[in-house]
Amino acid sequence: MKLILTLVAVFTGAFLLAAADAPGVVFMSHDKVAAALAKGGPLVTTPDLKISGSFRDKAGQVEVHDVETDTIYVIAGEATFVTGGAMIGGKSTEAGQHLGTDIKGGQSHHLTKGDVIVVPAGTPHWFKEVPKTISYYVVKVIKK
Repeated sequence: MKLILTLVAVFTGAFLLAAADAPGVVFMSHDKVAAALAKGGPLVTTPDLKISGSFRDKAGQVEVHDVETDTIYVIAGEATFVTGGAMIGGKSTEAGQHLGTDIKGGQSHHLTKGDVIVVPAGTPHWFKEVPKTISYYVVKVIKK
């Protein structure tokens, strides 16, 4: 419950800051947000934060980010999401980013609308099954 309240506060704070007329403020219209959720795409990119809208209609690859903590907020749909364990078949795709084919010993989570899951940097994670579709926001906090 604390986590959900914290995330609501963070999202609310981010949107309130975006509504203010101050240097560094980033505003995205509802059209851009809807497009990012429909196709997937970036909304905000700064040196220590990335926010994206995402859409999936099938499973993905196992991911591990060395310095990015992912916070995922499900807007619509459902998926089986696996976290932890050990990544199988992992390869570096770019600095600090690794993709694999499976997870051994992870924990499965059934994600549905309104769910939030936080995946700390260095933790394997995977959209293992997407029965129909899932739309979600990803907030990546980058540790320095």
